Amino acid sequence: MTAAQTGRSSLLTAFFRSLSGAPSPHVFNPWVDRDPETDIARSAPQDRLERLQAHLSKSARYVLIGEAAGYQGCKVSGIPFTSERLILAGEIPRVSTNEVRLTSRARPWSEPSATTVWGTLRRLGIAEQTGLWNAFPWHPHKPGNTHSNRTPTKIERELGLPLLVRFLLLHRNAQVFAVGRNAEWALRAIEWKATPLRHPSMGGASRFAAQLAAAIQN
Repeated sequence: MTAAQTGRSSLLTAFFRSLSGAPSPHVFNPWVDRDPETDIARSAPQDRLERLQAHLSKSARYVLIGEAAGYQGCKVSGIPFTSERLILAGEIPRVSTNEVRLTSRARPWSEPSATTVWGTLRRLGIAEQTGLWNAFPWHPHKPGNTHSNRTPTKIERELGLPLLVRFLLLHRNAQVFAVGRNAEWALRAIEWKATPLRHPSMGGASRFAAQLAAAIQN
């Protein structure tokens, strides 16, 4: 193992250790918490962690930072901007399900933003080279309802910053994109250069794709 590989391995170890525990009430940690309403096995959190580890096993050339984990996406899959449906379809590089589902939902969970993001990455030919993360990496939800989304509070967003730095240090040479205004805020807060992109939700899919395409060609 080279010095660079050893250094990255140490950074990965520190990064994954930082994922333990939910930082505040009404927050679900996909890599620690189990949702008894939808998770089939008790090993679901560890399975999600292993899928995230596979996603991050390679340094990225491009990095997309979103806002927070969503209940139809990262909460279930363990990977930002990624749905259970996409993983089961074999559309996520380096991530294999071994034909095992983690949830009991009749149809695999699917998230519109995840579909847009990965569809765009594939069309641009950069799916293998892209790493995904969220400024607030855990899933903030409404009280008593883990199958809902809410915007992280200012205090919660600040709690996500140290882990955001650790993630970016894994991809020091990557071109970084802030997907949405909360991601822009977080990257400005840690003084990390990033290109802003329209979030693909709420009618922003076409603009997101066009902005990303233009940015990687420059």
